[in-house]
Amino acid sequence: MDAVEKRVHTFVRVKPTADFAQDMIKFGPDNKTIDIYIKKDARKGVVNNRQTDWSFRLDGVLHNTSQELAYKTVAEKLVSEALIGYNGTIMCYGQTGAGKTYTMTGATAEYKHRGIIPRAIQQVFKATAHSVDPFIAVRISYLEIYNETLFDLLSTMASNGTSDVQMAVVDCPQGVYVKGLSIHSVSHEEDALNLLFEAGETNRVIAEHTLNKNSSRSHCIFTIYIESRFRVFSDVKCINSKINLIDLAGSERLSKTGSEGQVLKEATYINKSLSFLEQIIIALADPKRDHIPFRQSKLTHVLKDSLGGNCNTVLVANICGEAVHVEETLSSLRFATRMKWITTEPVINETYDREGTVKALEKEIVLLKQELAMHDSLVNHSLVTYDPLTDIQIAEIKSQVHKYLKGAIDEIDIVNIRQVQEVFKQFKLIVSQQEHEVEARLRSKYALIDKNDFAAVAAVQKAGVVDVDGRLVREEDGRDFGTRTAPFSSRRVSYCEEITLVHLFPPVRKEGIRSSRRDLDVFLPSKSQVIISTKDLDVKEGARNQDTANIDAELSKPAPVEDPQRPSSPPSKPVAFEQFKEECRSEISRIFKENKSILLARKKRSSAVAQRINFIKREMEGIKKALEAQKQERWQQGEYVDEKGQIIIDEEEFLLIVKLKDLKEEYRSGYAELQDLKAEIQYCQHLVDQCRNKLISEFEIWYSESFLIPEGVQEALKPGGNIRPGMIPMNRVMCLEEDEQERFERMQETTLPACPASVSFYKAKMKTDQKHTYTRTMSSLEQMRKKPGLITAAGKNKPLSFLHV
Repeated sequence: MDAVEKRVHTFVRVKPTADFAQDMIKFGPDNKTIDIYIKKDARKGVVNNRQTDWSFRLDGVLHNTSQELAYKTVAEKLVSEALIGYNGTIMCYGQTGAGKTYTMTGATAEYKHRGIIPRAIQQVFKATAHSVDPFIAVRISYLEIYNETLFDLLSTMASNGTSDVQMAVVDCPQGVYVKGLSIHSVSHEEDALNLLFEAGETNRVIAEHTLNKNSSRSHCIFTIYIESRFRVFSDVKCINSKINLIDLAGSERLSKTGSEGQVLKEATYINKSLSFLEQIIIALADPKRDHIPFRQSKLTHVLKDSLGGNCNTVLVANICGEAVHVEETLSSLRFATRMKWITTEPVINETYDREGTVKALEKEIVLLKQELAMHDSLVNHSLVTYDPLTDIQIAEIKSQVHKYLKGAIDEIDIVNIRQVQEVFKQFKLIVSQQEHEVEARLRSKYALIDKNDFAAVAAVQKAGVVDVDGRLVREEDGRDFGTRTAPFSSRRVSYCEEITLVHLFPPVRKEGIRSSRRDLDVFLPSKSQVIISTKDLDVKEGARNQDTANIDAELSKPAPVEDPQRPSSPPSKPVAFEQFKEECRSEISRIFKENKSILLARKKRSSAVAQRINFIKREMEGIKKALEAQKQERWQQGEYVDEKGQIIIDEEEFLLIVKLKDLKEEYRSGYAELQDLKAEIQYCQHLVDQCRNKLISEFEIWYSESFLIPEGVQEALKPGGNIRPGMIPMNRVMCLEEDEQERFERMQETTLPACPASVSFYKAKMKTDQKHTYTRTMSSLEQMRKKPGLITAAGKNKPLSFLHV
């Protein structure tokens, strides 16, 4: 995938203060420009060429901005792109005490004050929860660079001086990574926040000086690794991305902080690494530079991918708005301006799963082997002979084809190409034979009319067999009628056989058009099929009505006899059921009644349609008898034929044929409507049964929970309680009681803010606080515990008064 160059996005966030230098710091109307003005110092003399005005244009200025708006402006788009495969980096830079840690991590005491890292974790897991196609795995790591030494803040082992030997920054074709850094898999937002809070509040090095009571003495990089794998086996593509969230230590002027001792040493390392970082930024902004010295410090080496690699990079420059810090503000704005001119080439990181690739290649090898075996068979390289088939082999193949068509065997084994060709040849012969048999049978039953015989054509046009253009008049489904002279066949032909005959026989021939009146009994089911259907419908309707009434009978079973004088006795089930339908489940009851009414309407309609079909059936049978009588009379008196030998029928017989045709059409439409109604009745009956079962099951649960459970346990079943209705069997619900710890946890959950998304945040915070409390308690106990007869340092100079023996 071709990469597109993008510039680093830079934002400025101003720390709120009551002493904001309004005369020195001005913001542009577009909220993207910041102007700095410094008055000239009169003590420098009249000739003073020192610059006093600066103007910086960035991607946005965040002044008096909430944490939520800052995240949406800075990080939300970057995290969204990371979910589709782009790497991302967000870096907070600025002087000490400017609010970098607050912007990146936030305050853990309040949910609304959380920073970029907790909000990014929440966005990632929310996207994971709503994802359907890919399987997304999330992992995190937390790296600290303290005095040019790498530390793993999430490591279970205590930090020691050998950490520098164990951990190292390594270059690889895919980028840089830290060897020895632990990466933890997390499946829930709460787990990730718990690791963040524990590492940030416990393991990170902080100190106090004049400008900041909680100054971070190290650079910290919190990384979220996102791995997306598709569930489809054929797609072995894997998308990997990572989000680097970097909280840099603040630059310090030693003249202002007054640092000494260890704090002074830490400040020296911090300023040195930030100086190297600025040199890297200047080198990257210069297009003529060939070599970029990333290895000057551990910080710049780790940030090699973030600064000049294939990721989206965002810089947040934190500044103070007070006049005393204007020089540090100018330095941070200059750094942000240089950072803005750096270009990166973000690309989607697509890799291919090795295990999935091996499986796909194995499958392809099997297919290629099969194709090679077929090729060898075609060129006679195998043991299979490909000589012309003998008569015995052809007879065997013909027998297999007939068995396959009759359903005696499920499939025909493929041996070689000649056998496949012979199988298709036998299929072709069978189809051709059936076509000739059907044509011969139809020729024996139907007479042909010559198109040039105008008298015959006029007669059939008058009879409605052909139209004025000489084309055959057909029914909607393709069946046609004619002046067939053969007697009615007593054999019943199925609908599928009728369709097969129509498709096999060509509809138009050059020598003329057949008279196409077919056996009328072909499309008509037997009398018992339709006449009994109305009776069955009446019987089924009565049974269904009886079945729908079973719900009241089932609920009307006598409940256990209760003392009527006792006020706590539960009501009878029929009375409670009416209350349940009106108060708790009125919607299900309404749907149940509507489904019953629809079901009864469909049954009545089906009964009416069946009666109409029976009437048409009887009328058609009367017409067929009349036509049979006309035919017998014509045969006894002698048939009239024209010069072509065609039979001439009288007007009465013709009218009977037309009427029978209309009745047939009406019968066919009625029969289709009856089939649709039967399908609707079956579906409506299923819905009624489903609603009935749901209504009864929910009523039983409601009745037990409302009248049979003790009052103390009923509180847990109310909205907001620990138990959902129907989740635990009744015999175990009776034994449930809350202890003090459960009541405390439930109270803590109910007093959380209205935002549901804050639950994971507060739970992680609670676990961290509990762990810290436990650690402090155990430390106090260790200090209080003294071994018998051991002289401590505090009592070394005191006289020994007593020893335990």
